[in-house]
Amino acid sequence: MSIMPPVPPSPIPFAAREPELVRFDRTELGAILSVYGRMVAAGEWRDYAINALRDVAEFCVFRRTAEVPIYRIEKRPRLRSRQGMYAVVGEAGQVLRRGHELSAVLRHFDRKLIRPID
Repeated sequence: MSIMPPVPPSPIPFAAREPELVRFDRTELGAILSVYGRMVAAGEWRDYAINALRDVAEFCVFRRTAEVPIYRIEKRPRLRSRQGMYAVVGEAGQVLRRGHELSAVLRHFDRKLIRPID
């Protein structure tokens, strides 16, 4: 008669935890959509997309639907204590404005709405 060694218990299967995504909250999205609405009314912008990733949330603005975004409004919480977690990034990837306050960063678009009267 052979005696089998005891089988060790299997580990408890835990569900893999999904990484937290960075998102815009309601007040941030309201401020961004307010600027977006004014630019659409001025005929400058036509479409947008929102991305929520692990380290950044993006609001991308398009002149036409099939193009690359002309502006990206980014939220990077890792940069909160350094240069600011909000940024406006241009079409070529250059940072046009960065700051700690979203309202200050969105003021970049206010000068785009000022036009001379003929």
